[in-house]
Amino acid sequence: MGEAAMTAQIWFEDFIPGTVLTSPPRMVTLSDIDRYAELTGERHPVHMDEDFARAAGFRGRIAHGLFGLALIEGLKAGLGCFEQSVVASLGWDKVRFRAPLEPGDAVHLELTLVEKRPSSKPGRGVALEHGALVKADGTVATSGDHTIILLSRPQNPT
Repeated sequence: MGEAAMTAQIWFEDFIPGTVLTSPPRMVTLSDIDRYAELTGERHPVHMDEDFARAAGFRGRIAHGLFGLALIEGLKAGLGCFEQSVVASLGWDKVRFRAPLEPGDAVHLELTLVEKRPSSKPGRGVALEHGALVKADGTVATSGDHTIILLSRPQNPT
């Protein structure tokens, strides 16, 4: 099995507000931008046309804002600590695209565990996490608050 399968799960009981989890870095590439545009059909010229992007005030083509949000989820998944414990996303709030994501940017996730409360259904809770996609120089590119449903620790974990 992969490395993520060996990572300890963060169950409802283990979700400690104030904890910050940090992912390894990931490089943003032109290929990422092209593949995201192909997948979604979102081909605004600021993402696809070098000259247009420069005329708009950027150094060149930039990644889609929602690609940055998707990277937050992907980097979180790479941590491996929520694979079995998170069963649903209830949505994102306060999403902000704070700085452009450019090809060549190395980004990592800083995931802050914010708060939790028991759910009306036994064996689970509702938790809030704040995700920030951070460039190597410390600039936050994308951020938002994510509400999840988190299971309680199983009685007899396997």
